[in-house]
Amino acid sequence: MKKRILVILGHPSAESFCSALADSYIEGAQAAGHEVQLISLGRLSFDPVLHDGYNTIQELEPDLIAAQTAITWAQHLVFIYPIWWGAIPALMKGFIDRIFLPGFAFKYRKNSLFWDRLLLGRSAHLLVTMDTPPWYFRWIYRMPGHNQMKRTILEFCGVKPVKTSSFGPIKISSKQQREKWLKQANIYGQRA
Repeated sequence: MKKRILVILGHPSAESFCSALADSYIEGAQAAGHEVQLISLGRLSFDPVLHDGYNTIQELEPDLIAAQTAITWAQHLVFIYPIWWGAIPALMKGFIDRIFLPGFAFKYRKNSLFWDRLLLGRSAHLLVTMDTPPWYFRWIYRMPGHNQMKRTILEFCGVKPVKTSSFGPIKISSKQQREKWLKQANIYGQRA
C-alpha cells in the first residue's frame, strides 16, 4: 500500500552518515511507490529555543509552519539522527519543542491530568546512529534517547507504532559495514 512518508533528518550536517541513511531510505521508499518528503533540520531557519515554555507561544517561522504542514500530510514519520550524550541532538530537540505544541501535537484537558493525542493515525520509524555499541546503549544505559523519542514525544502525541533501528558503533565501523547499513535503510524504505 502506497504511503505518504515524511523523513526528518535530525543531524545538522548534510555530510553525515545520517544524511546518507536518509538518502538510502528515500531511494528505497520511492522505488516502492511511496510519496516522500524530506525535512533536513540543518537547512531550516528557526530559533530552536522555546523561550517561555507554553506560557507564550512563539510565532512560528515559515520553515516551522511548513514542517507542521508536512507532518499533518504524512502517514509515516521517519526520524534519522545520531545519539549524542545519550539523547537526540539539540537542534532536533529544539525543532520538536517549537512545533510539537499544544493544539498541534497534543491538547491538555481542562482540570485533568490527561491529554488528547492529536497526531493519531501516524506511525514512525527511528533510524538512529551512535558511537556506543547498540547492545551497550540498550542494556547499560537503558536507551534514554530512544525512550525519549518513542515514549515521551511520539507516543505521547499519538504516533504509534514507533519502530527503532540502531546503527553503531559508527566511529569504528568499516566501509563494508556502513554499506550494509545503507542497504538496510533502503530495505526499510521499501517496506515502509
